[in-house]
Amino acid sequence: MHKLHFSGEPVSDSVSSDIQTLNKLSNQQFSTLTEIIFRFVTEPTESERLLSQLSEFASQNGMSPGPLKNIVKSVLLVPNGALKRNLTADHVKTDFITLGLTEEKAGCFADQWKLHSAVLSRLAVGQTMTVNQLVDMEWKFGGTRPPQYSVAERCGAALISL
Repeated sequence: MHKLHFSGEPVSDSVSSDIQTLNKLSNQQFSTLTEIIFRFVTEPTESERLLSQLSEFASQNGMSPGPLKNIVKSVLLVPNGALKRNLTADHVKTDFITLGLTEEKAGCFADQWKLHSAVLSRLAVGQTMTVNQLVDMEWKFGGTRPPQYSVAERCGAALISL
């Protein structure tokens, strides 16, 4: 398999198989599932909502929720990797086509990527800044001197430690 833009390397056969399973969905079903996925990607703290929406989607479309969750996990690899590598909608579309998704469905996902790319970029920057935030800086001031020096002699040598 070809190297993919979102990962820089080929993915496992199970991921490719999960993506190809999406071709069995109608365009309307795929569009609805894509909206559910992007709602989660733009609000990653809402995992409970994702699970309930996936269960509801599965029951409405006569699917089993377990395999659907695995498929969504595989699909989420693409936007997560695309965010890390700052990929365009065309790269995302190309990766999905390479993974076996039809061009029409890959285009639908790429359209959603274009629509949400500003929000996703802002979220990625926000998460980066949060991770690299300096927390609870403590300053300590002190002096150093060999024991034989008097107080007057040691005033010139100060130590600042962080």
